[in-house]
Amino acid sequence: MRTTTRLLFCAAALPLALTACTEKEATTSAEGGDIVVDATDSSCDVGTTSAQTGSSTFQVTNNGSKVTEFYVYGEGDRVMGEIENIGPGVSRQLIVALPEPATYQTACKPGMVGDGLRGDFVVTGDAKESDADGTLAEAADGYKRYVVSQVTALQETTASFVTAVTSGDVEGAKAQFPLVRTYYERIEPVAESFPDDLDPRIDLREPDVEPGAEWTGFHRLEKDLWAQGLQPDTNAIAAQLKADVDELVAGVQSPDFVIDPITVAGGAQGLLDEVAQTKITGEEDFFSHTDLYDFQANVDGSQAAVAALAPVLSERDPELAATIEQRFAELDTELAKYRQGDGFVSYDTVTEPQRQDLSKKIDALSASVSQVQGVVAGA
Repeated sequence: MRTTTRLLFCAAALPLALTACTEKEATTSAEGGDIVVDATDSSCDVGTTSAQTGSSTFQVTNNGSKVTEFYVYGEGDRVMGEIENIGPGVSRQLIVALPEPATYQTACKPGMVGDGLRGDFVVTGDAKESDADGTLAEAADGYKRYVVSQVTALQETTASFVTAVTSGDVEGAKAQFPLVRTYYERIEPVAESFPDDLDPRIDLREPDVEPGAEWTGFHRLEKDLWAQGLQPDTNAIAAQLKADVDELVAGVQSPDFVIDPITVAGGAQGLLDEVAQTKITGEEDFFSHTDLYDFQANVDGSQAAVAALAPVLSERDPELAATIEQRFAELDTELAKYRQGDGFVSYDTVTEPQRQDLSKKIDALSASVSQVQGVVAGA
């Protein structure tokens, strides 16, 4: 999942994705009233700390040395919008719907952990009805049903995977590993919206573990299964994974869990970023080389998010809707070349030219999906 190097790859090797991931340019101004955010390793300077009700567009530039995130929080730390994996020297756009007057909070998270560097963001004006006919609410409800179905399957398959690990069935656990992760990878942006570093507990990779911190989750077990053998604490790590997944499921099933339609669009883009930045390089599933399973799951999850928004997108920008549909189909065709039985070939057998072909398809799709958030927000 998260890494500095994957963002460097994003900036250096994916030129067609520049609408969503660009080299650093101006950091003191923005066009169209966008709010400039200058993020460093120790500061989070937001161009203005107030706005009128409606949609706010943030242009976030990472001028630090660590990969960072930018969040807008509502009451009770409800995530109103977020953008992750902003590498050093990279700029990203976040559009957030803030229809109610209130004091929100902005936060940069250098290193992508902790509560972040926070500041108040005051929204004034009359409350705005952005969904008079209920179309956006219906889209969000549809996507929530998809998320619930995925986390339910994740919970069931994780329990089976953990049983295999704790009983010493290494080959059985290896067979289940990429399949269990499929359910997580489809909805990972949702998991990332929960507090207390739930996503890193579940999915942190070894290079991203802070010195002195405990490494838990899927990738720690991946190393045990494929590289170093079962360790004295393997069973405890497996039990913790099950508990963390249970926490995710409880959060998603809570009556307080709300999905914003603009956040759905951002999640669709975020999943493609995941593919472009880690799956292509092969650094995500470093020990098992099962990256193509994650790759397909991220694409499937992105497609599900866009599908939930299809009525809105087709009405407001039918040409973009048609383009996105075509590019998902082209990517699926490219991925199908690497299928083997019910799964995929080991990613270390995919050559660099083949990876570049996949990358080009992702770039083209990402360039289109990056426009969805603005269409949904009416920006």
